[in-house]
Amino acid sequence: MVNQSLSQKTTLITGASGGIGMELADRFAAGGSNLVLVARNGAILEQLATDYRKHHDIEVTVIVQDVASLGVPQAIKQELDDREIHVDYLVNNAGFGLYGPFLETDLDQELNMIDVNIRALTEMTKRFLPAMVERGTGGILNVSSMVGFFPGPLMSVYYASKSFVLSFTEAIENEVSGSGVTVTALCPGVTATGFVDRAGMGKSKLFRQGKVMNAGRVADEAYAGFLRGERLIIPGRQNRVFANVPRLLPRWMMTRIVRKMQERAH
Repeated sequence: MVNQSLSQKTTLITGASGGIGMELADRFAAGGSNLVLVARNGAILEQLATDYRKHHDIEVTVIVQDVASLGVPQAIKQELDDREIHVDYLVNNAGFGLYGPFLETDLDQELNMIDVNIRALTEMTKRFLPAMVERGTGGILNVSSMVGFFPGPLMSVYYASKSFVLSFTEAIENEVSGSGVTVTALCPGVTATGFVDRAGMGKSKLFRQGKVMNAGRVADEAYAGFLRGERLIIPGRQNRVFANVPRLLPRWMMTRIVRKMQERAH
């Protein structure tokens, strides 16, 4: 279980400039944790840092970087080591999606997505987890998605990347069990953030007709579940039920169902 008292603790959050990442930063700040905020938008991070220092009297370190760029996770770890900032909790939130048939989507964007969603998350975990285990305390929250349970026609690479995050997180959680360090997978459903616009899926049936959760509610459930040391967090009762559907249906049928949900609404 994560230490309920976050005072004198430090939480590093990637993708902290918006959406679920920003909402989680709000909650860790309110809980008294010092923060390391990482994202590409420095202006937003600096404003957040100013607000958190003023209203919560915490220390906030801003790192304006793209975690997917080669060498950046290592540079982040080195900078924090040099400044003697020890990360107690790591939130790997940075990620994005891309909508469309695989034969038509842009390869460069997909490779970048893999770098953000998979490679950066893996490297950040690799660089910060050992020290947590050595100290016998800490926690990692990896943001996967509900789609990690499903095959995903029309968003094939994104779905696959989130399947990796879910599988990887559950495996690492098992490996470090009993060490005092928790490892948690967060699997939100469709959430009202900038993700939908960036992915280009605003006209899909999944977004138009599905139940869209507020990012704040997702962050509330994620934060509370993380503090309890939960292995898997799926915000929303409907989402928790739907996550079990693939166990009941043949995979070919599940793939067709997701395809129908992903198609553009007319």
